[in-house]
Amino acid sequence: MIMLRVARAFRVSQAYRTLHTSSRLTSKTIKSVSFGFREVPEAEKEGLVHSVFRSVAPAYDVMNDLMSGGLHRLWKDQLVAMLRPALGCRHLDVAGGTGDISLRVVAALRQAERQALTPAPCPSHVTVFDINGEMLKVGQQRAKQQGVPASELSWVEGNAESLPFEDNSLDSYTIAFGLRNCTHMDRVLREARRVLVPGGRFLCLEFSHVSTPGLRQAYEAYSFSVIPAMGHFISGDRDSYQYLVESIRKFPTQEELANMMREAGFSCVEYTNLTYGVVCIHSGFKLPS
Repeated sequence: MIMLRVARAFRVSQAYRTLHTSSRLTSKTIKSVSFGFREVPEAEKEGLVHSVFRSVAPAYDVMNDLMSGGLHRLWKDQLVAMLRPALGCRHLDVAGGTGDISLRVVAALRQAERQALTPAPCPSHVTVFDINGEMLKVGQQRAKQQGVPASELSWVEGNAESLPFEDNSLDSYTIAFGLRNCTHMDRVLREARRVLVPGGRFLCLEFSHVSTPGLRQAYEAYSFSVIPAMGHFISGDRDSYQYLVESIRKFPTQEELANMMREAGFSCVEYTNLTYGVVCIHSGFKLPS
């Protein structure tokens, strides 16, 4: 176990050293994007993020509980409660490899089926989509343990900027704690709208920005002092959790993301802060043209 942790930490550290070297050598003409607080060549971010999540996957659930004091479970419950999945729906959960959201959606659909007075017009189905195969393995194992069959839940590996689904083919789309890790958030939003049917709903749960004075400073201190140290203690990997904290601070504000959604073509855009803005749920609809 110790050797595995050291190996994972070494891979991430190597990625960070490569990042620093390439940043110095990169020409100013090459477009750069943020990777935490660093600017990296656009083409490198996907691989760097992949390294981070390959490293954190084995301890992902434990770290989520410790970092949030278990609140992440309530936040995810709130997301699915807002979604209110309907019988017969085709739902896509992006960046959902561990199955946290999709399994909640499946449970909500089963509950709706038990309460329904008439059968659904067609079977409901949930698709989990993630760029990282290691995260998908975690979710698949969890689904197996819960006895969820492939007829209800399927798993697809790929990039959220280029979804392998037809136009107007899905009823709803969720992405939880994943949008900030995407290289081009504007492309992800446009792809989300493309695959949704007219009337389909987009929901994003993401860490956001605390505006309450005093609380904001306390949250910043906790994030930068405690979380990376906790990551090092639990998984032997400080660098990955340092990136995760930095990526939260670089993420757009609540209103900035709402404007990005409107620019991508979503209507009825609104957002709900949870835990004083530590996280936020953004909602938007694809209305008929």
